[in-house]
Amino acid sequence: MTETMKAVRVHEHGDFEVLRIENITAPVAAAGQARIRVEYAALNHLDTWVRRGVPGHRFPLPITPGCDFSGVVESIGDGVVHCKVGDRVTVAPGYHSQPSLQVASGNHNLARDYGIYGETCDGGNAELAVVNADNIIHVPDDFSLREAAAFPLTYLTAWHMLVERCKVQPGDKVLIHAAGSGVSVAATQIAKLHGADVMVTAGSDTKCTKGMVNGADLAVNYSTDDWQAAAKQFTSKQGLDIIVDHVGADTLPLGVWALGKGGRLVTCGVTSGAQMELNLAPIFFKSLSILGSTMGGLGEMHQVAKLVFDNRLSPIIDSEFSIDDIQAAHRKVAERDVFGKVMICL
Repeated sequence: MTETMKAVRVHEHGDFEVLRIENITAPVAAAGQARIRVEYAALNHLDTWVRRGVPGHRFPLPITPGCDFSGVVESIGDGVVHCKVGDRVTVAPGYHSQPSLQVASGNHNLARDYGIYGETCDGGNAELAVVNADNIIHVPDDFSLREAAAFPLTYLTAWHMLVERCKVQPGDKVLIHAAGSGVSVAATQIAKLHGADVMVTAGSDTKCTKGMVNGADLAVNYSTDDWQAAAKQFTSKQGLDIIVDHVGADTLPLGVWALGKGGRLVTCGVTSGAQMELNLAPIFFKSLSILGSTMGGLGEMHQVAKLVFDNRLSPIIDSEFSIDDIQAAHRKVAERDVFGKVMICL
């Protein structure tokens, strides 16, 4: 008899109603893979793009979304020695299939065959999920699987942006937009961990307050205050050293003017739009760097995981939904009334 499982499925792109709960054939762990009984998953903006679709990009529909998830290893394929049945685990969301120079160098996020669970293949919004055993991250017995699902993609992304791309240093003046987003929550903590001074922006006083609780030195409500003027005062008119921007058109063109000489602006997304007019003059006059960033290497993932498990970085959970309420969970993310992660309980 064929084994089945409950899963979220997307057959075509669209609004919340394209997220369907279905019973489908359960995956089987092949050689080098592990099958996980999922307990928790976390929503990311990537999940909303998988649902809505991206012009010019083809997702392998139908697909089970979900790039962040944790649970217990239920079975393993041939050749797996990294984990065993019964292990409590979370998952590094990015994977590769073939050896390459990039993989050997620790930069598997730059490999040509790099993919992300829930985007390139089926992910963790299901009762069972199959992953490469190399992507398994063991979760300590005293650490919650709920929190273990809340950090991989966003904390890895923020780490790569600040540590690898921008080389954040003690005393750097760092601006992080959209304080309540998963990446920005992580970036604030990571910047503070490295001794930087952090300013955040948010669209409400409530989120600004939460941004300060998360460790920021200054929070500015961009709907009522001028964040550029605030940044000038924050840096004593010297300009920012680093800007973390995943907003895009609404903020990035202004950011180049707020950076000081030798400043770095790093971006991992464009939620307000990718098309924008950008003045190049301050870029060459001030020797600025505009850096793109996507995910990070597997070694970085393990660095981040250790810091999380040691409670030096602390994922923030906003709310939790049952998998049967997946549409409501996506709606909450779309309404932008979130600070931290929206969790899915399996």
